[in-house]
Amino acid sequence: MSDVTVTMFGYVGSDVEFRNGGGGADRAIFRVGSTPRFYDRAQGSWRDLETVWITVKAWRALAHNVASSISKGDPVVVVGKLRAQVWQGEDGQQRRRDVLEASTVCHDLAKGTTAFRRAERLAERVEESVNDEEMIRQVERSSEPAGAQTLGAA
Repeated sequence: MSDVTVTMFGYVGSDVEFRNGGGGADRAIFRVGSTPRFYDRAQGSWRDLETVWITVKAWRALAHNVASSISKGDPVVVVGKLRAQVWQGEDGQQRRRDVLEASTVCHDLAKGTTAFRRAERLAERVEESVNDEEMIRQVERSSEPAGAQTLGAA
């Protein structure tokens, strides 16, 4: 079976949540939103479509660098493998969430500038936790719901 590799351009829609692996791998989780735009010739103006939101998970050294470099509102490019996360909700219903497991995260230089520096320090460690579901729910709550605000609109 082959992996689905995705490249997503968008804006960081939540704070980055960093967790120490507590014996496992460190990880950072955040949300990215992307609003497709097109020029409507009939109306003579640009139109926005529905914002697409995805949860991004970074592991190990990338997690440290993301937590130290990326902030809510930053324009980013994320490359990674698309994964389905399935669980049973409190109501007994099966739930599904798509998660982008990042191999690369960077600022979108078409939107601004940034300065590269080699990693010198690790991100501040919050509380130790190995519960990804708890982390993802916290990140999702901190990002604005789709449709509430169009990302990147001028």
